[in-house]
Parts: sequence; structure tokens; C-alpha cells
Amino acid sequence: MELIANGELNPSAARVAEEAGIGLRTVFRHFDDMDALYAEITATIAERVMPIVTAPYAGDDWRAHVRELAKRRVRVFEAMLPFRLAANIKRYQSPFLMGQYARVVTLERELVLRLLPAPVLARRIPVEALCAALSFQTWRALRHDQGLSAEDAGAVTAHMVEALIGTVPDDGRAG
Repeated sequence: MELIANGELNPSAARVAEEAGIGLRTVFRHFDDMDALYAEITATIAERVMPIVTAPYAGDDWRAHVRELAKRRVRVFEAMLPFRLAANIKRYQSPFLMGQYARVVTLERELVLRLLPAPVLARRIPVEALCAALSFQTWRALRHDQGLSAEDAGAVTAHMVEALIGTVPDDGRAG
């Protein structure tokens, strides 16, 4: 995990063994294969971020909840960034990582949808725009493709969320 956190997104089993100061065989005595190692990393990351993800929302209405979700995603996505980038490199070679990717994308979307009242959910385009603005893919693009700092990427995300929720009147119909 330290290798990935420090920017080595595609470490080999040999590199993991070298960093840990153990033999390559020892790595595979602890982990049957690389997917077992990925599963351990996934569990560790989930342990770190799930308390943030599952904490109750303090706001009074759906808009406040979505704003809070945006702030939480800045913290969660920044903590996960190197690990998700590393997983993206390997997911086409790993059934575990591909399945994990699908589960995480679904969860990210469901966490947005849960916050929206029925009249808002009925408006497909604003909902899809909100899901896109709050996606990891957008976070990755802001941080890596556009080279923004975490603070600036968070400000851009908040701006997008404000613009999008501002298009939906109080009765939930898109304006």
C-alpha cells in the first residue's frame, strides 16, 4: 500500500517483496495470488473510508445532503485516488478488480440517488449530471488531467453541485 500511496501504481509482486524486506515466496505464502493481495488492500481502504461514507447527514433537506456528500467525496476520493488509479491499471487483468470496480461505481451512484426526493429522481438529465459531477471519474479528471490541487478540485466539484441543484425548484421539477 505504501508503494501505491507513494505513486508506484503498478508494483510487481517482486517489488512488494523487496519493499517489505521479504522473499517473493513469502508474499505468495500470505496471498494465493495478486487478487488476494488486491482484496486485502480493498478491505483496508474500505475500513478507512466507510465511516465517512455511512455517517448520517446533518442537513435539513436534500440539497444540504448533496452538498455534504460533495464534501465527503473530496475526502474519500482523495484518500482512494492512488489505489483506484492502481486498480484501473490492473482491472482488465483481474476478475476481482473488475468486479470491485463495478460495485464501487454502483455504490457511488446509489449514494447520490438515495439523497434525492422522488420529484428530483423523475428528472433524468439533472440526476445524471449530478451523478457525473460527483463521480470518481470526474475527480480523477480534475486532479490528474487538469492538474488541480485537491482544494481546487473540491471547489470545482462544489461549484458544479451548486449549479446543478440550483436548476431544480423546491417542488423538484427541473427548471
